[in-house]
Amino acid sequence: MATAIVTGSSSGIGEAIARMLLEKGFTVIGISRRQGQINHPAFYPISCDLRKISEIERILTTLLKVSELTLLVNAAGFGRFEPHEELSTKVISDMIALNLTAPIHLTNLLLRSLKKSRGTIINITSIEATRTSKFSALYSATKAGLRAFGQSLFEEVRASGVGVVTINPDMTDTPFFEELRFGVAEESDTRLMGTDIAEAVANLLSFREGISITELTIRPQRFGISKKR
Repeated sequence: MATAIVTGSSSGIGEAIARMLLEKGFTVIGISRRQGQINHPAFYPISCDLRKISEIERILTTLLKVSELTLLVNAAGFGRFEPHEELSTKVISDMIALNLTAPIHLTNLLLRSLKKSRGTIINITSIEATRTSKFSALYSATKAGLRAFGQSLFEEVRASGVGVVTINPDMTDTPFFEELRFGVAEESDTRLMGTDIAEAVANLLSFREGISITELTIRPQRFGISKKR
C-alpha cells in the first residue's frame, strides 16, 4: 500500500490533505506538534517539533523504515505579519526553521526512498511566495525560499522520476489566522478552504506517469480579509 508523509497534519491544509489521502487508500504518517482529530486505522501520528533539528533526528529511524513511501507533503508552517523590527529573534528563528529548514531536511533524508518509488514531493508555500507585501518580509522570504528550493530540486531529480510540486495557496480558512490581527472574510468566494487544496493535490496525483505539474497557484475569485477587533 502506498504511504504518504504529511507534516502539519493536525490542522488546516495538512489535515485536509491527510484526510483526502486516507480516502484514496494511502497509509498516512502525520507529523505535527499537537494531537490532531484524525482517527483512521491507516493513520499513524508522530509527535515532533519540526523547528528543532534534534527532533527531526529523533524520528529519523522511524521515517527511514517506511516502506513504499510515494509521497512527501510539506504543509507545516506559521506566519506573523508585523513590522520587521517588532519581530522577536525567536519568531524569526522558528519561522525559518519550520517553514523552510524543516522541509529541506525532510526532503534530504527521504529523497532516496522517493527515488526508489518514483514518488512525489509537494511543498505548500503561499501566495506570498510569488509577490511582495508589507509586514510580510520574513514570511515571504521563508515561502519564497521553499518555492525556489522546489523548483530547483525538480530540475535535479526529474530524470529519476521524482515529481516536485509547489502549491501557492491564497488566504485559506484554517487555524493559521487564530493568532493574527486579521483573518479570512466570511464570503465563500473570498477565501479558500483546506479541502480546496486537498482536492488540488488529488488532481495532481491523478496525472499519468511522465507528466509533471511543477507549480500551482490557487486563489479565491475575490479578495477579502476580516480585521479583528
